[in-house]
Amino acid sequence: MTYAALATGTHIVVGDGKKALILFNEGTALLPVLTVETVLHQTNPPNHDLGTDRPGRVFASVGPRSGSAEPVDWHQLAEDRFAHEIIAGLVELAKREKLKRIVIVAPPRTLAELRRIMPEEFSKLIVAEIHKDLTKHSVKDITHHLMEEMAA
Repeated sequence: MTYAALATGTHIVVGDGKKALILFNEGTALLPVLTVETVLHQTNPPNHDLGTDRPGRVFASVGPRSGSAEPVDWHQLAEDRFAHEIIAGLVELAKREKLKRIVIVAPPRTLAELRRIMPEEFSKLIVAEIHKDLTKHSVKDITHHLMEEMAA
């Protein structure tokens, strides 16, 4: 990532499968001042609390063979659905103000889901993607990590 990616007026989306922050840089690229614009949360219980009984059985159409079906990862499905909520948060933000540039910070799996469902008008605004989970960090720590990424 270059310093230009974090210029004044850039929105930074920091998210994972349970929490997302949409931040706004009021400072400069060299001295960012990030403020929180939107916070999104999702309660996502463990997979064993979400799932049902054992996986189903599959029987061959010819012969006595059978096998078990692949179990559904309900936890991952909930995290993927949360990516839709993150995009909805960006859409709401775009209704209130003009988005100029977007930096996305997310773990690889969440980042892939966000890329997959991102509307084209937002995809064009993405200036940087960072493969990290920073949702548990303070805004000050997030700023520090972004500055480290730019220096690398």
